[in-house]
Amino acid sequence: MAEIKTVANEGSITDFLSTLPTEQQGDSQLLVAMMTDITGKPPVMWGTSIIGFDTMQYSRSDGQVFDWMRIGFSPRKGKLSLYVTTNADNYADDLEKVGKHQTGKGCIYIKKLADVDTQKLKEFIKKAYNDSKKN
Repeated sequence: MAEIKTVANEGSITDFLSTLPTEQQGDSQLLVAMMTDITGKPPVMWGTSIIGFDTMQYSRSDGQVFDWMRIGFSPRKGKLSLYVTTNADNYADDLEKVGKHQTGKGCIYIKKLADVDTQKLKEFIKKAYNDSKKN
């Protein structure tokens, strides 16, 4: 089995955020504050570009088990990728209230926080985080 390449590390959140374009720095700082408030956990770098919160044991379909973040995000070029550990499609009704976004299996893509209702986004993140603790 291949080793997991994206793992928690001691990377500096502040240093990472300082490398981002100004708008993404602000959005990222708001997401860090929001996810810290929801989880009660400090942000941790996962790999070189993902900020994650809390950990869990995750099992892949091939049977490999590894540590993974319960929620997190990555400021990617032109969008913010939010990671949840449950299928994003299960939250279609909640995400409709959030505003302009796209989804992948466990990801929600937002161009910028100004495009969404941040209170509804916080409610969605809290719900997804709490659901991840049930599994």
